[in-house]
Amino acid sequence: MFVKSLKLKNFRNYDLLDLEFDSETNIFYGDNAQGKTNILESIYLTGTTKSHRGTKDRDLIRFGEEEAHIETVVEKNGVPFKIDIHLKKNSPKGIAINKIPIRKASELFGIINIVFFSPEDLNIIKNGPAERRRFIDLELAQLDKVYLSDLSNYNRIVNQRNKLLKDIYERNDLLETLDIWDLQLVQYGKKVIERRKIFIEQMNDIIGKVHEKLTGGKENLKLVYEPGTGIYDLETALFKNRERDIRMKSTSVGPHRDDICFIANEIDIRKFGSQGQQRTAALSLKLSEIELVKKVINDTPILLLDDVLSELDKHRQNYLLDSIRDVQTLITCTGLDDFVNHRFSINKILHVEQGHVVREN
Repeated sequence: MFVKSLKLKNFRNYDLLDLEFDSETNIFYGDNAQGKTNILESIYLTGTTKSHRGTKDRDLIRFGEEEAHIETVVEKNGVPFKIDIHLKKNSPKGIAINKIPIRKASELFGIINIVFFSPEDLNIIKNGPAERRRFIDLELAQLDKVYLSDLSNYNRIVNQRNKLLKDIYERNDLLETLDIWDLQLVQYGKKVIERRKIFIEQMNDIIGKVHEKLTGGKENLKLVYEPGTGIYDLETALFKNRERDIRMKSTSVGPHRDDICFIANEIDIRKFGSQGQQRTAALSLKLSEIELVKKVINDTPILLLDDVLSELDKHRQNYLLDSIRDVQTLITCTGLDDFVNHRFSINKILHVEQGHVVREN
């Protein structure tokens, strides 16, 4: 799987952009704030309908314009897919696959599999649980449309249950309707929990070996799924926390409270690991994500590396570059020094300056 071409119109700082990519390694270099990350962001949005930065659609449109357009051609198993996305300031985005409009943005998931790695991801372990849940959800949404549907339904029901809990505080006669929402919440929540457990098991089949190589055999890494229901199943946890939920006007247990624990040599490195340990584990996590996608879809994902090399020491840089030789990779960096002493095949170099991209030899 690889991205063949990209066209942008009024996206971020690009007026018009028309690029063709090599199926292997493409490097975008230039000073900061020139538009390198915007190119990766547009490709990520093509595969997931969302910005990796969490930016609203209206803020992706070039200043002073009302609409933006992204056109991406991806080749998968020898078959080209043309994906068009129209972003509009005052209405929902429009998406078409091979010129056929889709009704739900979720229909786009799974056509492209993208792994995005940015400096922010190096903090995934020391940051809060929301970041780690987001990591699971973004990957599973690309791999499993059923999961995406279950998660969407679960989140919708949690929001409706929370609204009801606020209303119950004012009107106690609504309390009997809580059972209806709890039944639905358990129905979808159990499916989300089970799929996340399987995902963690699949990652553990890979991440131990990756991390051992990355640390020169010094550390063994294991992921532990921490359900947001504690020691109870979802149904029991909801029942036990009902009075508390009514008092706090919010749903206190469920997969929206899940977390992942990172155990390196029997130590929880979220709390007790050094910054170096945490960053190495984050790199292992991303490299394992690539390998898992390969296994599940029997193809390679598209890898987007956004200025990550500058955040890693030489050993970790070399390991990362050695690990991605068979994956189409789009790399942004401020200079090419990181590649000088590494036997890394660079197929296309592009210089980015103030929203203009020029190919170099």
